[in-house]
Amino acid sequence: MEENNNNKNSVGLAVASMVLGIIAVVFSCCFYYISIPCAIIGLILGAASLALKKGGKGMAIAGVVTSIVSLVPAVIAIVLGGSIISEFLNEAVYLLPIM
Repeated sequence: MEENNNNKNSVGLAVASMVLGIIAVVFSCCFYYISIPCAIIGLILGAASLALKKGGKGMAIAGVVTSIVSLVPAVIAIVLGGSIISEFLNEAVYLLPIM
């Protein structure tokens, strides 16, 4: 009985998900190498907490939402950055003298 009660009131996954989601949102503007892994891990932990019906449902939902919110601008910035770099390299190839 004590093990079942202890399992239901465990909020570790939800807290970890929320903390990683907040870290991902804070670093999503500049440091994608920190933001993306934190967001993915926060999303997984939040989903696991919700699926296992552990305590801290609100924190788990907050972790999932903040993780998703931080992934969207990170992916958009990476795609735009890749497209800008690709366009720059294509223009640079045309400017090179032919030997």
